[in-house]
Amino acid sequence: MGSTLRIAVVGAGIVGVSSAEWLRRDGHEVTLIDRIDPGDPNQTSYGNAGILARTAIVPVSTPGFMRHVPKMLLDKDGPLFLRWSYLPKLLPWLIPFIRNGREDRVREIAGSLDYILGDSVDQHFALARGTQAEKYITTGDYAYLYKNRESFAKDGFGFALRKEYGAVWEEWTRDQLHEFDPNLSDKAGFAVALKDHGWVSDPGRYLAALAATFESGGGQFLKGEVDMIAPDEAQPTLTMNGETHQFDRIVIASGVWSRKMAERLGHKVPMEAERGYHMVLKNPSFKPAIPYMIADAKFVLTPMDGGLRCAGLVEFGGIYAPASDAPNAIFERRIRSIYPTLTWDGVETWMGRRPSTPDSLPLIGESSRAKGIFFAFGAQHIGLTSGPKTGRIIADLIAGRSPNHDLTPFSADRFDRS
Repeated sequence: MGSTLRIAVVGAGIVGVSSAEWLRRDGHEVTLIDRIDPGDPNQTSYGNAGILARTAIVPVSTPGFMRHVPKMLLDKDGPLFLRWSYLPKLLPWLIPFIRNGREDRVREIAGSLDYILGDSVDQHFALARGTQAEKYITTGDYAYLYKNRESFAKDGFGFALRKEYGAVWEEWTRDQLHEFDPNLSDKAGFAVALKDHGWVSDPGRYLAALAATFESGGGQFLKGEVDMIAPDEAQPTLTMNGETHQFDRIVIASGVWSRKMAERLGHKVPMEAERGYHMVLKNPSFKPAIPYMIADAKFVLTPMDGGLRCAGLVEFGGIYAPASDAPNAIFERRIRSIYPTLTWDGVETWMGRRPSTPDSLPLIGESSRAKGIFFAFGAQHIGLTSGPKTGRIIADLIAGRSPNHDLTPFSADRFDRS
């Protein structure tokens, strides 16, 4: 390793904490900055499904996707929501998003996603092993539930693509599925159990434990609002709470909030808030042994320490609109349909803002317009899964180590050229 650097990481979600910890392990003097504590419910990293989804390489926009959008928007149990007043602001992002759904483009995107997701379980263990965070990681199957085999066949393109990149699964008939989980109703008649996956039993506490490891090892956490990040001939500067600080390197890892920081540096960043929801059923009468994806509803059931978490769905309505009631109503209806005998004592609801780009790929790398400033944001709904790998890539780039993969698809300035 080269000389010790003073590095600021802005954003204490899973990507920011992972970046800060890998940089600290490289021997740098690292300051992690956020206006809220790591693991706080106001962070997007708090409210995910907890899945280490190593085969989540198929982007949302795929061939034929637009044919299904009207039905998804009109179906009261559909997985997609749109605040129609927001549509004019969404269009500049939506049009290239749809164009990226061509089969050739989807295959390119899947290859890039496989690089940051394919070894995600190992990457999480590499970061968490020997710390208090490790106890929150569980490994096992991750099953997609379908009404029948014919319903699974409709997802054939996505699963064929996963298979090309090494995904292995078992197909469970209705009898096999119900032998595995007798509580399921007949609404679940077929399953695909993906092997070699993992999940986090409490994402908030997991992130807080990783941050505690960072601090106990000599890293510093500062709580405050970053007002400005700017390049400098000698060192980039950061203004927080009215005070300006110089660092050798600055990493921007603030999720959807990173857009303004990047645009102030002169970059074009077409990033939208893919608003996601979760509902935790407190003290459920039972929980599944493994996580389930309810395939037609596009949400996940994950057994967690705090209860049974239902997480997923997509809403487009910008950053600042309040949470909607409809997603939580869908969760409850579908849970009662899948698990008719399930009871619980109460619920916790949550809404977060996933940072999504039109090509479904994060921005990872050094700014071409601001030397010493690195981007690590835009991971849409795979932020938890890809966080440790992204942090390792950032540490490698800052150390001058060449990753064994072409990072051009993640280029920090790729949208500047469009």
